[in-house]
Order: sequence, then C-alpha cells, then structure tokens
Amino acid sequence: MRFYNNLLFFALFFFSVSLFAQPKAPEWVSKVGAKAITFKKTTFNVTKYGAVNDGKTLNTKAIQQAIDDCAAKGGGVVIFSPGKYLTGSVFIKKGVNFRIDKGVELLGSENIKDYKEIDTRVAGIEMKWPAALLNILNQENAGISGEGLINAQGKVFWDHYWKIRKEDYDPKGLRWIVDYDAKRPRTILIADSKNIILRDIHAQQAGFWTVQVLYSSYVTVDNITIRNNVGGHGPSTDGIDVDSSSWILVQNCDIDCNDDNFCLKAGRDWDGLRVNRPTEYVVIRNSVARKGAGLLTLGSETSGGIRHVWATDLVGYGTGNALNIKSARTRGGTVEDIYFGNITMHGVGNVIQINPNWNPTYSYSTLPAGYNPDSIPAHWTKLLNRVTPESKGIPRIQNVTVYNVKATEAKKAINAIGFKATILKNFKLVNIDVNGLTAGTIDYAENWTFKNVVIKTADKTKPEVINSVGVKL
Repeated sequence: MRFYNNLLFFALFFFSVSLFAQPKAPEWVSKVGAKAITFKKTTFNVTKYGAVNDGKTLNTKAIQQAIDDCAAKGGGVVIFSPGKYLTGSVFIKKGVNFRIDKGVELLGSENIKDYKEIDTRVAGIEMKWPAALLNILNQENAGISGEGLINAQGKVFWDHYWKIRKEDYDPKGLRWIVDYDAKRPRTILIADSKNIILRDIHAQQAGFWTVQVLYSSYVTVDNITIRNNVGGHGPSTDGIDVDSSSWILVQNCDIDCNDDNFCLKAGRDWDGLRVNRPTEYVVIRNSVARKGAGLLTLGSETSGGIRHVWATDLVGYGTGNALNIKSARTRGGTVEDIYFGNITMHGVGNVIQINPNWNPTYSYSTLPAGYNPDSIPAHWTKLLNRVTPESKGIPRIQNVTVYNVKATEAKKAINAIGFKATILKNFKLVNIDVNGLTAGTIDYAENWTFKNVVIKTADKTKPEVINSVGVKL
C-alpha cells in the first residue's frame, strides 16, 4: 500500500510531539468492523452459468444465477475466468464471497435500464433509485473481494447529468432537485446489512458514489483503490460514503475522485429528520486522499447526527479540504465527538473547513412558479416539506479535536464560518503546522483552544476571529 511510503515522514514530523497531543483512543475503537467471516471454499464460476468474457455480452442474468446457486448451496466463492464481463445490477447474498480476481474486469452497463430500481436512500432522502452495480441488501456474512477491476463506465451518466442540468434544470431554478432526477448508478451499495467485508477492490469511473454503506453495521472496507477521474471529472463521484450506519471500519484505502473522498452522512432535512438514524462509531485510518473535495467530510446530510468518529493517520495530495464539516439551516442534527489526527496534507484548499450554511442553491428547495405542488414527483415533495419548527432544522457542531496536522501549500488554514444559531463549540487544535497563502477566519465560535499551533502564510496574516467568545489564538 503506497500509504506506508509516508510513514517515515510521519515519524520524523511527530517525533517531537508531546504525549498529550496524541489522545487515547476510546474503548469503542477496537470494536468496529466486521467480525470474522469464514466463507466456504466451494467455487461457482460465472462462465459455467453462461457468462461471456468478451466485454460486450450483457451477463447480468448469468452472474446472478451463479450468486443465487452459491447462496442456495450454503455459500462459497463466486469467481470469474480472466476477461471482461459486462453487467448491470447484481445482488450478492448471505454466505457469498463475490471475488473479482486479477485479470478480471467487470464493466458496468452504460444503459440505466440495466440497473433495477429499488427502494433506497440517495443524497439524504429515501426514494426509488437505480440499484448499484454491486449490491449487498438485507444480508449478513457476505463480501466482495479480489484484485481485479470494477470499471463502472460512468462517463455516460456524467454527460447526461450535465446536459439536463445546464439545458433544463439550472435555467428553471431547479438546481436543488437535478441530482435526484438525473439517476446515476452507484458502484457498490451495502444496505440494511451486517457483518460485511469489502476488500482489495480496484474501482474506477463511478457513475455516482462509489461505495455507500447505508443503514448497516459492522462493516469493514479494507484496501480499496478508487480512481474516478478516469476519462474526465464526474459530478458527485464520492469515494466512500458511510450513511446512517454504525461500527464501521475503513482502512488502507486510496481514493482519487471528484467530490468527497471519505464522507459521513445521516439524512437530509425533513426526510432525514423523519428517519432520524445516526452515523456513529466509525474508524477511518491509514488511508490516502488525492483529488477530491474532502479528505474527511462530515455532512452535508447531518439530520440523524454524526458522532463518535476516529480518523487518524491520513494523507492528502491536492485534496480540496482536509477536515470538511458542512450542513444547512434546514438539516438539523448534531456533529460531535470527532477526532481527526496524524494528518499530512500536500497542497490543500482549506485545512479546516466548516460551513453549516453550505451551498444554498443546492441545500434549499423552492418550487418555481408554474409548477403544481399536487402533481410533482414524491421525492420533490420530500425536499420541499418544511422542517417545523424551524429550530429543529438548525445543526449543531461541537466537541471536535484536531491534532498532529502538517499541511504544506495550503490555500487557507481555517475557514470556520458558523452563524448566530449555530455556534461552533469546543474545538481543540493541538500541534498544527500549516504553510499556506492566508490564515482565514473563525466566525461564531465558542471555546476554541490552541496549543502549539503554527500558521505561516504568504500574506503574513493570523486567523481573524469575529463574533466569538473564548477563542484565544
């Protein structure tokens, strides 16, 4: 894993760090991730079920038959002979290890009709949406593994999104809904499942999010390589999204994408508050983020709450933000008990980025004149439902510890912009070393402590502190 090339850098940088700067890991950290799973050794080769490895023949039925047979016989390993296999959505079942070995390339269909629509949650609301390319739904003790390639071939879906957004949705004031109407398949979906392992996979060119862990528990995502900026830069091609799930372990991953690299979510606005399921007890460690919006992003879907997060030993190269916390005034939920440490960033936008009023044109839904609210799609109505009382939609962000961070070539050290109703409370910054262009702003904050924080900037500024109490640099 290329991550370990950075260990010497970490060792040299943190050698002189005092012991108090390394918080003791909470007891729960050792309990995350899948428990031991033993798959039967019986193999089920998809070619024996009629799959053709020419990269042109649609093999969805043959691959699903192999999975179903494997599960019916008590489990085992579904395998592929070397070659390229075109497929739509397939559904992996209990006791099945779906293994894509080296020399095998799984090609996602470019026809949205090959992705069965299911009841799911996408971008924070529950709705009908195409299934992912690979799905583990309502299962336990299942896995996806192997060193082959999952090529989702998502560019056709990126192009469709941009076409309808620019030509239709943006001009009509419908930016807030286009992401839901431009249906694009995820690459891997783990939903309503328990004790699942995703390991050693190489994935590229996701049509939408790459890996979504939804309403699930005790999941391990280990040694996954994601390269979504192949053939362009697709919208919302997140790396790994943990969504209203708990006891999750993500480690040894390397992500290059065009949106959030590692992201924690918990529902959006009225619908997210209705579901009210948190993301909690999550460990993310020993991983790399390359291009993307956030090494670690919390939100913007915060409605159910995001808490008890331990993110450590992470490296970023050209990532938009290091720690990125975002929400909206209609979203609600609490982001708290977050630990983000032992981080190195090479060329970053903002080292600490916090915005509870993020991206208003996307975050706030208004039906333009000329539309009848009684004849719009159900998912439009969900986004238009007002959160009442309004105070229920105000997010809270508190109790965040950032420690042992080294950032070079940063654009801005801190861009933490709360507002009167959302005070950014109880932040601890310890052993932070930033070299960049400008220091930034801390606005509407309370009780921030700094120890051994060095910010060197080209414009010689220090962070501007306004509308805040108990913030002493």
